[in-house]
This record gives sequence, structure tokens and C-alpha cells, in this order.
Amino acid sequence: MKDWTFLVFCFLLSWSIMPVNPQILGKLEHSQKVLETPPLERPTPPAKLPSRNPTRSFWIDSSPNANPLAGQGSKDPLPSEADICIIGAGITGVGVAYHLIELLNSASLSAKRPLKIVILEARDFCSGATGRNGGHLTPAAFLEFSQRQALFDTVEAIKSYELEQHTATLLVKIIEENGWAGDIDLVEGGHINLLFTEKEAQNAHKDFDMARQAQLNLDGVEWLSKEEVEEEYGAPYPGFREPGHNVWPLKLVTKLYRHAQAHAGQYASLSLHTRTPVTAVTHETTDNSSTYTVVTNRGSISCSRVIHATNAYASYLLPFLAGPAGIIPTRGQVMATRASVGTDQIKIPSWSGNEGFAYWFPRPVTHEAEKPLIIIGGGREAVSPSYELYVDDDSETHPLVGKALREFLPSVFEGKYDPGSEPEMEWTGIMGYTKMGDPFVGPVADLFVANPDGDLYKKQYVAAGYSGHGMPRAFGCAEVIAQMIFAEISDKEWKEPDWLPQRYLTWNRRVE
Repeated sequence: MKDWTFLVFCFLLSWSIMPVNPQILGKLEHSQKVLETPPLERPTPPAKLPSRNPTRSFWIDSSPNANPLAGQGSKDPLPSEADICIIGAGITGVGVAYHLIELLNSASLSAKRPLKIVILEARDFCSGATGRNGGHLTPAAFLEFSQRQALFDTVEAIKSYELEQHTATLLVKIIEENGWAGDIDLVEGGHINLLFTEKEAQNAHKDFDMARQAQLNLDGVEWLSKEEVEEEYGAPYPGFREPGHNVWPLKLVTKLYRHAQAHAGQYASLSLHTRTPVTAVTHETTDNSSTYTVVTNRGSISCSRVIHATNAYASYLLPFLAGPAGIIPTRGQVMATRASVGTDQIKIPSWSGNEGFAYWFPRPVTHEAEKPLIIIGGGREAVSPSYELYVDDDSETHPLVGKALREFLPSVFEGKYDPGSEPEMEWTGIMGYTKMGDPFVGPVADLFVANPDGDLYKKQYVAAGYSGHGMPRAFGCAEVIAQMIFAEISDKEWKEPDWLPQRYLTWNRRVE
């Protein structure tokens, strides 16, 4: 115990000679207050459909064959009916289909006919947040533990991290078992979180101590002094290392979809219709059974169940989710910029800093002399007090956010990035934030306090609102939705996974 106290003392002592950081720091607490405050415009308007001319993302647009499913099914006739309509072809929507087909195959469920599953996407395949994010697959290790423990309880706080660990571990297992690692650029480089201020460091140590006392699994977490980080990586700040991977997210979701379609077998059929925005979902009751009509720009589909996997855009079809009580569209900005030195100096870890407002990682290089391409996102702290909240337009970038991103790496890693260089690509994507920071998962009808409208939403489900942290959560939340549907169609009781936080479930997240 004395050794640990001495290490913490040495860690904090290093702040006395910290360099002056030109970045805008310490905005996390204020951004949370803004997130929780209703906007001046009341009532808050719901999200719009995704923009028709989004900015060009590295993942989607950097090579001609990056998105082979881009226009899949966009010219094929829509089916007149389906058992399940999934709205959204990102990692959540494709994840629901993947998990459901896996469940059907493992159970060998007897049915009169295969379950007909249709995925509808407003734009190109996986062109929303999943195809526009920072490329990280890093489950949170312990940050925010003390806050979650105080707000909820110890068990619930622990599950916050267990869900992310489950999701990331499962995805890596699927990738490795199917031999996809090379195809999707999976890199296990670990993740380093830089701590720029004394307050940030103190909060991180408090979270770690509370998590350790609660016996949260902290395997792989390693504290790094300022001197260690500076010597190894060239940044004069302390931090900590945690397990983590990076991927090409679009290529991962493409693999998941193709795997699900190939394994649909005798128990299910799976089809995809891109460039087919859903404009309405209407409810009909005939012969004591409920059906939905999913209306698109290319026709309508009658279906038994609807899954809303639209994240930031959820309130377009579920307008009661607009505003601070629901899901707030929030624009994130990312760019691809070239380092001035090689991988021997940059190394391969992914990074985050400034209370999570900045996140970046080096792409794999093809030869030793190549300067690595860095994918860096964040910069919303530069546009306080709006923080790009309530912005659902990814057709343009914000110049002040772009300026913050351009200045970040040269100021943190002196001599390793050219301050005057321009990014090779720059784009935006729309995240879905909630004031709790956690997604809504489960039946839509259970969101209502009083249930007269709830009957209109029976057998509709939602998994959305990942608050900028979707890659280590969405696939696990999709698994929960698939399990709920499978339990329903097989007349079994749904059993809650041990790793699922209770507060994610819609019946614990009622809206007025």
C-alpha cells in the first residue's frame, strides 16, 4: 500500500513542471450541463433524415472498393411484407440481424417458413456514424466509475464496463475465428489516455481506486508517468494504458452482414435495401393481430416487428425521443492527417486526451519508409457552448473544430507533426447523445409512463443513443434486441444477460 501511495505522489508531483498546453481544456463538466439543459427552442424538433450529400469519410470514400455494399438492393423491388424490418445498416442494425440468425441456427427453431428479415438504409450501406467514426474498438476500463457508482450502485457501475468488455471481446473473437483480421485492419496496439491537467489526473486515480475496491477487472491497465510517456512517445504528459483495438469499421460491418446472409440457411432470409429512407411507420390492427406498415420513398412493407437502429436519427420516427430526455444528434468531426515521422517514433497505440474530447490512432503502414496516416477526431470543445449538440447535418465541417484538430497533434507531440500540413481527408458524422451517456435498449412501448400510446409501438424495438461510444457497446446492445425477439417468437421468457446494465433497458428509461 505504501508503494502505491508513493507512486501516486510521484505521478502528481510531475505536474509542477508541466508544459503549457495551448488546447482548450476542462470543458467536460460544462458540456454535460449543456447536454442536460433543454434548448431555447421548445419543443425540441426531432431529427431530420440523414443529409443527401454527406462529407467524404476515409472509411467510405478513400478507395473505390471500400464499400462494396454501398448501393445494395437500391434498385431491387421491395418485398411487400417481412417478419422483421430493421431500420439502419450500421453496426447496430447489421448486429441485430447477425445475432438473430445465429440464435435461430443454434436453436434449430421449427417454423412453417424462414423468418424474413429486411434491413433498410437511408443512404449507402453503413454510411452513418459507424462509417464515419474514429475507428476505435476500446472498451472503457474504469474512467467515470466513481460517478456511476454514486449515481446508480456498485453492481450497476461494474456492468457498465462488463458490457463494453463483452462487446469488444466478442467482436475480436468473431474477427479472429473467421480470419478477417487482415481484411479489416484489426490492430491490437492498446490505448493510451493522456491526462493534461492535475484535476483530470486526480479524477482518473479516484476512478481507478474506487473500481479496484469494487473488484472491477482491471487487467491490462498500466499507469505511465510523464517521463515514461515523453521518453517512449514524445508527449510530456502522464497517462495510463488500457487494452484496445482499432479496425476499419465499415469493412467489419460488411463482413458481419455477408456472414449473416451466408448463414441464414433454412431458418431465415436476409435482404438489404440501401438508399431507401424510411419516412413513416404506421400501425394497423386486423383480426386481433398488429402489423406495421414501413413507408419508404420506394414503396411500403408490411411487417410484424420493427427495430429502430438509427442512433442519432431515432427521433425522426420516434419524435418523443427529441430533446434532453431522449437522444440528441451531435456532430463529430474527424480527419486523416499524415505524421512527419515514421512508425518507429509514432508506435501503434491508439490514444485519447483532453477528457475524451480528442481521440486518434495511426493507421497500419504498408512499408517501413511510409509516414503513418493518423485518424484523429474530436475538437468539439472549440465550439462551446453549443458543442455541436442538436446538429444533424453531416454535409459540412465546422472550421473552428477543424482548426482545433489541426493544432492538436503538433502541440502535444512536438516535432512529430507539421503544424502547417493539411489533412488528406476531413469529414463529419452524427452521434446520438443522451444526458445519461447511455443508450436506450428494448421495446419502444416500454418508454411511456402512461401507456395509451404504448400500444401503437408494441413489437417495435430500439437500440440507440451510444453517446459517442458506440463501437464497444452497439453490437452488444444489438445482441440484447435479438435475444428479446428470439424469446418472443419461440414463446420463451427473455433472460437478461449478466453483463447488461439495468439502466439501459427502456422500462427503466421512461419518457413523458
